[in-house]
Order: sequence, then C-alpha cells, then structure tokens
Amino acid sequence: MGKKSRVKIQKSGSGATPVVTPKEMMNLIAELLQKCSSAAPSAGKEWEEYTQIRGLVEKIRKKQKGMSILFDGSRDDYFPDLMSWAQESGASCDGFTVANFGTEGYGLRATRDIKAEELFLWIPRKMLMTVESAQNSVMGPLYSQDRILQAMGNVTLAFHLLCERANSDSFWLPYIRSLPQEYDTPLFYQQDEVQLLLGTQAVQDVLSQYKNTARQYAYFYKLVQTHPAASKLPLKDSFTFDDYRWAVSSVMTRQNQIPTEDGGRITLALIPLWDMCNHTNGLITTGYNLEDDRCECVALQDYKENEQIYIFYGTRSNAEFVIHNGFFFQDNAHDRVKIKLGVSKSERLYAMKAEVLARAGIPASCVFAVHCNEPPISAQLLAFLRVFCMTEQELKDYLLGDGAVNKIFTLGNSEFPVSWENEIKMWTFLETRAALLLKTYKTTSQEDSSMLEKADLSLNSRVAVQLSLAEKQILEKASASGRAKRLHFEKKLEEGAPLPRYEESDIALLENSDADSKLPIILRKLEEVEEGQEIQVEEHSHFLNGDKAAAGFDQEANGGLTLEGISGDVDSALDSIGSSTQKGQKEVANLSAS
Repeated sequence: MGKKSRVKIQKSGSGATPVVTPKEMMNLIAELLQKCSSAAPSAGKEWEEYTQIRGLVEKIRKKQKGMSILFDGSRDDYFPDLMSWAQESGASCDGFTVANFGTEGYGLRATRDIKAEELFLWIPRKMLMTVESAQNSVMGPLYSQDRILQAMGNVTLAFHLLCERANSDSFWLPYIRSLPQEYDTPLFYQQDEVQLLLGTQAVQDVLSQYKNTARQYAYFYKLVQTHPAASKLPLKDSFTFDDYRWAVSSVMTRQNQIPTEDGGRITLALIPLWDMCNHTNGLITTGYNLEDDRCECVALQDYKENEQIYIFYGTRSNAEFVIHNGFFFQDNAHDRVKIKLGVSKSERLYAMKAEVLARAGIPASCVFAVHCNEPPISAQLLAFLRVFCMTEQELKDYLLGDGAVNKIFTLGNSEFPVSWENEIKMWTFLETRAALLLKTYKTTSQEDSSMLEKADLSLNSRVAVQLSLAEKQILEKASASGRAKRLHFEKKLEEGAPLPRYEESDIALLENSDADSKLPIILRKLEEVEEGQEIQVEEHSHFLNGDKAAAGFDQEANGGLTLEGISGDVDSALDSIGSSTQKGQKEVANLSAS
C-alpha cells in the first residue's frame, strides 16, 4: 500500500545484452543454492553469512542486468486502466479514486462523503489472484508436480504474478501494471541500510528473509530451466533475481487469507484496488461475503470528500511493519518489543513453578511482549513474572492452599498481588531486564534522535533508525514503569498495608469486566495478543461471521515467504531447511500497502 510505494521508476531494460552463458549462470545459481542451504550460522556469524549471500546475489544481478520485464512510464499512467478494469469486472468504484498522498504514497481518496460503517468498496472473486487461479493458469502443470508450490501458497502467488506479468493478454494486467516497480521492504535495502538494523529485534528476521528469498530464487531458477512441466512458462527465457524479489515483495505486502468458494477452507489471494488503502489505528472493517462471493469493506470512520480513506492492517508491531510492509508507523498503538523469558529447569523450584504456570495456561518458557502503552505488560506476562518470583511457600499456597484453584484466576489481575514482597521482586526484575536489553543496542536513543535530524538520510535508513529508537523508547518506558511500581509496593510493605482479599464471588466480576487487565488469565481474550506461544488458540476459529458468513480480515503475523517447513526429498539442497518462519496465524488475513 501507499507508504512503501514511493519508487524510483526504472526504464525498460530491453535491448541490453547479458554477458553470461547459460552454463555460467547455472553454476552461479548452484553456488547460491548451496550457500543458502547450509546449516544455520553460529551465534554472531549471521551478518557474515548475510554479506556472503548478498555478494553472490549481487554477482548474479550484475550478470542479469537489463533482462527483467519492466513497464514503461510511471504508476500514475496505469491507475485509470485499473479503475476502468475494476468497474467492468463488477467492483464498486463510485466513491473513491486513486491519489498520491505525498509521504504516504498512493492511496484511496474519497470522491464523496462516506459515513462510518458504510459499505463503500467490494471486489468480486473473479478479480482476485488466488492459489486456485494459479492452478488454472499456465503454471498449473508445474504446480501439480512441485511440492514446494503445493505447500506454500505465497510462493505460488509470486510465480502466478510473474507469469501473468509476462503475458500481454493477461486478465490481471491492469492490476499488475499498477503495482510498484520497487518496494521499501528490507529486500530492497542497500547493505549499509540493513546494517542500521543490527541490534534491533527486526534484524534476525530481515537476514533470514533475504536468505530464504535467495534460496527460493536459486531453487526455482533451476526448476524453471530443467523441469519439463516448466517448458511453457513465460519465465523460461527471463527469470531474474530482481523479478523474484519484486514478486516476493508484492505478495508479502499484499497477501490476504480468504475463504474458498465453498467456504470450506482458506486460501491466499491478492485483492486489487482494495490493497491501495493505507493503514491507520482502528478496527478491522473488511470481510468476505460468501453469499455474494466478494470482498467487502466498510468505512472505518466518517470521510469527507477529498479525504484519504484508511483501513486498519491489524495489531502489528513496527518491526513487523518494517519487515513485511516496508514502512514505519509513527503512531502505532500496538507497538511492542519481544522479551524471551523462562524458568530454568535447573532451578530447585522449577517443577512447582511450571505446574502453577501450566494451570494458568502459560508455558514455563516462551516469548512475551513489552508494550508501548500502559500497562507495559499483558496479563500473561504479569502472571508469569509473579510465578517466576514466588517463594516456595507462595507456590504451595497456589498449588495446595485453600482456594488454590480460584487463586489461579488472580495471577493476571493487577488488583490481587501474591504478596507485597512478590510485587517488589517482579517489578524489580522487569526494571532490570529492560535496562539490560537497552544495552544490547548499538546506539543510544539520543544518538538515534540526532541521526534522524540529518537531511541527507535515505528513506530506508530513516525507517531503520526510527525502528531502533521506538524499540528503545518502549524499553525505557518499561524500565521506568518497573521502577515506579517497585517504589509503590515498597511503600505499601513499609506501611504494613493489608493485601486485597480475593473472594470466590469475585470470579463473576472478573469474567464480566470489560477492562482487559482485570480478566482472569485463563479466560482472557487473546485476539490482539501476539506473545509467541503463550496460549495456543484454534486457527481461524472465528472465520465465519454474520448472516452472510463474512470473514473478518486481519494481518498475518508474518507475511514473509519461506521454503522452510517442507519435509521430504524435494531437493537435496533443501534438506537443511528448518521449521517454518510463518508465525502466529491467529489472524484471518494480511492487509498490506500499495
């Protein structure tokens, strides 16, 4: 969508003559595949591996210069065709148009007043590029024989996009021509721009994303050149790394989960026109109407004529926005920093702590989040820290004492401390842990702020520094909050204040409270929580909604493409692939930017 659509329009490379033989290129591809399929590097060696892979990729890109398929002119030239095609195909187009919003890039502008919750946009299924439309296209024969494509809908969409882009008669050409020719995702960063992400929580995913993309490209280049089922693909004569990087970014920033035509399962899709909307804070206002077989979007708020129309992409952190959407959202109400915590198995009280945590539905070791707003920790993290800091007697009370079962319900409730001493220990722990995490960054908040004042800072460098600064500010705020809480409870202890008493009758109050922080830990709703593997919820359990069985759309936690998680001997070079990096599929769809 808009924020990452500011592109440097390239001239067509037609006419350039590559100075490389097919054998030379295949040797380079084989070297790249071998390098990307090696075992994960040891701790501290990730950057070295990245630079080696990038060096091979740049060598390949240099050999392929001028071979990519690019459209002449600018994106502006193709938006009228996009609107006409959409209208002819049955989409609603009477309340908005595509416009350039400067620093936000392209988006949708209202051409009339639109009321909040008004249905103003719908896109019929036939306009969508889906895994099913890919199976019915020229790539169908290859799809039916390649296990990677069958297992990974996002990779299938990337290939579908490339094949249709190369087809001058493609039904989707008006949509494909309207897409950016370049993106602001880290796949397009210069090496020195990626280096600015070192120390941030995004860097590991960024390096893995680049490695995965390079490995996928090498694997599929070989497949396209050698597999009989690929002989009729339009990519046979021209399939460059830049082509694949573009397709990966197009899909990664736009892929959505929608129901299949019979509503029996979900599939991945690209939704033209709708994916032009930019992001703002709010609620999910898009769903899929199975009765009319179309994607529908209602207005997030009132919009006056000529105002930009926004949608809410979901509860992504800024690290996730940078990695998978290519932008930093300054006012992100859902920004957070991951924090890995666990009870050591060598600890004497490990079994007791693990049991109390298990009764609360929390693993003894997992990834939590420190949030940008108050309170900085969720009910899950509050409960974990309380158990983590319990004495042996406190653990016995929660396991065997009077009302032990009901006490579990209070662990995530800030109004019912275990003890004043326990509160002091847990908030001291948070204060100290946040301070230690701050020391792992390469720069300070002050240095980041100074760098952002530089007028000559590149767009990608600015995003990287903004992310680094935002993470530090969250941790600084958490540390300060921990200190304030510690002082508060030290005063309570000093004064000999009585602990709030928990009564069994309070359960009903907790269950019916609207305040999230008051909900008992094992009853708390988790829709907006992405704290790793704390509590597993059934995927897409809320898929059908309303009389017309409309599925609400939200972002996937991770939109990246990866070959990981595919078992079997698909290719000997892929044997070392580990578990999938697709994370937290608790949301229904991945809304992205144009």
